[in-house]
Amino acid sequence: MSTRESVQIPDDRDFNNFRTECNSDAGWSQTYNKSGIVVWIQILEVERSLHKIKCRMECKDIAAETLYDVLHDIEYRKKWDTNVIETFDIGKLTVNSDVGYYAWKCPKPLKNRDVITLRSWLPMGADYIIMNYSVKHLKYPPRKDMVRAVSIQTGYLIQGRGVKSCSITYLAQVDPKGSLPKWVVNKSSQFLAPKAMKKMYKACLKYPDWKQKHNPHFKPWLFPEQSTLPTVALSELSIQHADSLENIDESSLSETKDDRGEGSDEDSVN
Repeated sequence: MSTRESVQIPDDRDFNNFRTECNSDAGWSQTYNKSGIVVWIQILEVERSLHKIKCRMECKDIAAETLYDVLHDIEYRKKWDTNVIETFDIGKLTVNSDVGYYAWKCPKPLKNRDVITLRSWLPMGADYIIMNYSVKHLKYPPRKDMVRAVSIQTGYLIQGRGVKSCSITYLAQVDPKGSLPKWVVNKSSQFLAPKAMKKMYKACLKYPDWKQKHNPHFKPWLFPEQSTLPTVALSELSIQHADSLENIDESSLSETKDDRGEGSDEDSVN
């Protein structure tokens, strides 16, 4: 997907390639293995700390279908994802692809990042895949208060392990646009990624009760006829090339303590 020169809807080959990479061990270095969560990284450019990250979690007591719903439900994400600054859907492309905006908090003192992505999803038997890559949309240019990052390929593979059990693999290759300090890679792979997975797990446990109180039958990712999004034409989109965006040199920045206490990450999802 990183070699595309034009915007295309992913096909079965793309989904299969993504699943293969999620399940492959070749070229990955394990950086974390604790409490059912494993993290690997691949360093791509040492001087810029550009890397891929892969994180897998075994989810006992959570059905694959529930995890799939949690990752899709944008209203619920605003409740449990404490890294999100702003997220919204821009429009739909097909019954299983859309375009959206996501802005997130970066470790202090780095500048916060945002992306515009083309997202696609596909149930594959007992498995589910959601994946995205960056695109440009004229109505959503880079913001002055954010650094526009580039998702080369990011996504989730959910694998069913029975009626009430599954695993999730998160795979991301994102160009954050700039030179990052080395501590960011270490913090991402040994602290931030495992913490995000644990938060997702807790959100999944609470989701069925939350959804019962919030539009319980509204799931346009399963029932596309429910979608109220405007249609976006492929011609409105273009590939977001990393070299066309401003580079930010943050390689000399030192890590600072986050103002938020660890306890504040436990959002109430009621």
